[in-house]
Amino acid sequence: MPVNLPNLLTYARILLVPLLLLVYYVPQDWVTEHGRNVLATAVFGFAALTDWLDGWLARTLKQTSSFGAFLDPVADKLMVSTALIMLVWLGRCDAFIAAIIIGREIAISALREWMAKMGESRSVAVSFLGKLKTVAQMVAIALLFYHDRLLIDAQRFGTWLIYLAAILTLWSMVYYLQRAMPKAWQQRH
Repeated sequence: MPVNLPNLLTYARILLVPLLLLVYYVPQDWVTEHGRNVLATAVFGFAALTDWLDGWLARTLKQTSSFGAFLDPVADKLMVSTALIMLVWLGRCDAFIAAIIIGREIAISALREWMAKMGESRSVAVSFLGKLKTVAQMVAIALLFYHDRLLIDAQRFGTWLIYLAAILTLWSMVYYLQRAMPKAWQQRH
């Protein structure tokens, strides 16, 4: 369990999950609804930034580790799943969209683990399509937390983006399955 800056940022992302929950559970007379939205957006936005930053730092500082490679996607999935469940609870995201995104994350995590056991983890490495899905998803979630009018209608634009993220989610899942299946088939025969 190496302690370095990239891993500390990943730990911070995990610790932000309860903070994100807490934002909507503090007494209503402590923080206005708008204040809650701004706080949740800030917490989620910081978490999304650390997601990008920890990977960049690990590569730049040559501090990559198998532990970091394991923990980073766990932190991402915890934060995104918690955020989506909260947005469904707040009535800002459709449950079926959250189910598509969370279900895909679980399925692809299992696929990656299976392929790694076969020595074929490179066949399901993160693709440009997966990165595009992540960007759409992170921006959508931040806008849905903000909810109020900014220069744009954050709720409407966030809803469009989360639907786009769901489409990209399914598309990238098909892409990863297509890349993995020939390798899996070869291993069986």
